[in-house]
This record gives sequence, C-alpha cells and structure tokens, in this order.
Amino acid sequence: MVSKSKSSPAKHNHNLRRRKRTLVTSATKTASVVVASINKSIYTCHRRLVKIFSKLVRIATPKRKSSVKKGYKETISLPPLDSVNRKTVFLDLDETLIHSVPANGLIRPRNFDYMVKPMIDGERVDFYVLKRPFVDEFLQFLTENGFEIVVFTAGIKEYASLVLDRLDRKGLISHRLYRDSCKEFDGKFVKDLSNLGRDLKNAVIVDDNPNSYSLQSQNAIPIKPFIDDIGDDELKKLMDGFFEKCNEFEDLRDAVKNYVSDEI
Repeated sequence: MVSKSKSSPAKHNHNLRRRKRTLVTSATKTASVVVASINKSIYTCHRRLVKIFSKLVRIATPKRKSSVKKGYKETISLPPLDSVNRKTVFLDLDETLIHSVPANGLIRPRNFDYMVKPMIDGERVDFYVLKRPFVDEFLQFLTENGFEIVVFTAGIKEYASLVLDRLDRKGLISHRLYRDSCKEFDGKFVKDLSNLGRDLKNAVIVDDNPNSYSLQSQNAIPIKPFIDDIGDDELKKLMDGFFEKCNEFEDLRDAVKNYVSDEI
C-alpha cells in the first residue's frame, strides 16, 4: 500500500505567502486602474465645466470697444464743429452756474429760483435750485460771440438734465456731458477734454473744483464756488475780463495764463 506524501509546513507557508502577494498585487493594480479612471473622469468634468462657465461669461459680459483704455470709462466724442476755428467753453454746473440743496421736508432755503424732482435710485428727491447771478446774461453773451457752450458736470444725468432744462429755456447750450463722461481716479471725477473732438487750443473749462480739470489745468479758468451770495459777480467778471479779450490770443491757453496771472 502506497502512502500519500504530505507537503511540508515550510512549503505550505510559502504557497500562502505567494498567494497573498498575488492577491495584494492584483488588488493594487485594480485600485490603480480605478483611481486612474476616477481622475480621468474628474479631469474631463472639470474641462467641460470650465468651457461651460467660460461660454456663460462671454455671453453675460458686454463687448467693449477696443479704443477704450484700461481704467478709463468710455467717453462719447462731441459732434464735429461747423468751423474748425470755433471756440468751445466747457462749463461746470453745481457751484459754478447754480447751487442746489435737497429738500429735507422741514427747512426751505430762503432763496431759490425753481425746484426739480429727479428719480434717484427709485426714489423721488426734491431739489431747490438757485441760479448764480448773471448766469442768463453769461450764456447769452457766449452765444452772441460765437462760442460753443458745453456743460460738463460730474452730476448724474437724472438730476442735472432737469436742472439744465429749466436753466436753459432758450436752448443756448450746445451739448451736455454728465458723470458717465467723466473719468474716475481715486474716487474723484475728472473731466478729460482730450478725447472729446475739440482742439485744446480753442477750448477752456470753467470750474470751481481743481480736481475736475487736473488733466488739462492749462485750459482751466478757476471760479469761486457759488452757494447763496446774491451779490456774486464772478460770471460778469469772466465776461468782461476774459471772454471780451480772449480773441486777442491764437491759443486760448495763453489767454487763460494771462487772465489767471492777473487774478492772482
């Protein structure tokens, strides 16, 4: 009778260890395949999401003209002049031509010429408006002497347009520029005259705020802020002292320099 051979304990343990290694190796390979598949799926989803969001951003973002410089608001040029030699006067509005205060329901200003009621941020706001002395004569004088009048204000259109409608009953003002035509630097609104289609040698700006004309100070005629002084004669002085004599200069910047130096 032949007896069956029995495997030795050492050989049995070796076989177990080999099977374990095989199982571990197989499991590791399987896990690697799964992880790779998951990573590939995540990468594919990420690319698809990026494409989707990029498309949505392009749709939602309005196109801008390439001529607009970074950090600058888009500026609308004025229509061309009928004569290249015609002179342009840019006039500030608040504290230069008029002064206004919002109504608070309790205190009514002692002096005012009219009221405007613009809708601002969905609410009706009443403003009492006082015209600067000689403002009507000033606008009439500029028109009769051939100047183009452009009001350039940092005020919002909803408010300023109503003020100008009442101020300029005769339609003497050629154009109106509001806050959206200003450029903003460090929270201050600046009126840049360089991109408005006017030769700067034929242009001046009258403004009470030096920040407003900081880019073209050589074209600026400073004026005292007007609040409620009914004896104010700054506009009359401008008519007599500057605009009566500015035609003697080929370049209005020279006229401004001469006038400002006399005023100091």
